[in-house]
Amino acid sequence: MNEAFKGNEESYLHIEKWQKHHPQLVAGFTTRNGGVSSEPYNTFNLGLHVPDSQSDILTNRELLSKKLSFPLENWVSGQQVHQTRIKEITEIDKGSGSDSYQTSIQGTDGIITDRKGILCTAFFADCVPLYFFDPVTEYIGIAHAGWQGTVGRIAEKMVDALKEKGVEPENLLVAIGPSIAKENYEVDDRVIRSIQGSEREKTVTPSKENHYLLDLKQLNVEILLQSGVLRHNIEVTNFCTYRDENLFFSHRRDHGKTGRMLGYIGFQA
Repeated sequence: MNEAFKGNEESYLHIEKWQKHHPQLVAGFTTRNGGVSSEPYNTFNLGLHVPDSQSDILTNRELLSKKLSFPLENWVSGQQVHQTRIKEITEIDKGSGSDSYQTSIQGTDGIITDRKGILCTAFFADCVPLYFFDPVTEYIGIAHAGWQGTVGRIAEKMVDALKEKGVEPENLLVAIGPSIAKENYEVDDRVIRSIQGSEREKTVTPSKENHYLLDLKQLNVEILLQSGVLRHNIEVTNFCTYRDENLFFSHRRDHGKTGRMLGYIGFQA
């Protein structure tokens, strides 16, 4: 399987195919490397909502801003509450969450925009990053999908929000970024009961009594297919945040004491 997320830069991977065909598009996912944060957030923590040094986090964000040539004051992020609210972003939202968690867009796990010069961002340490790009309308978006957001069908709600803006699902490109893989993601039957039967068959494997291995990436693929996205337009990473310890933070592996990677997508102005 080809890897969608590539790059030679230690601090981030980019969605190579998208950027190659659309040079003004910036889309990718950071690693844990190349920053200034101390253990256990070493070194490139970008999440302001973890108890790392705030000045170190802002230094890391400025480092990334320069690498991407995307000013920090043009970044936008949602609060990320493991729900399914989607918001369309405009110029008035620029800077929301960029240098303070308190200014993040409240109660929001998915954002979309067709405005140039805005970097849509979200933060991850095992949850699934969902990237959306329509080459026709140039609408873009990113969503944060943990198990609650996934079973709440945030992927479908992102597609629906984009359809309301004139996006045709068959034109929509979607990338599923680095997140925890099935072999490292054990959940209990409370989680499994919230998954539809047909999807459960394709994404769940029993592991021990009342516990199961759940393929969050594939579950999002199934939901996207039901939403009208074409399978050949969906890119799925091979990376696992839990397994690939040299590259990524993992909330589960690191027992909650860890940093956050940044998923981002935006068009240069």
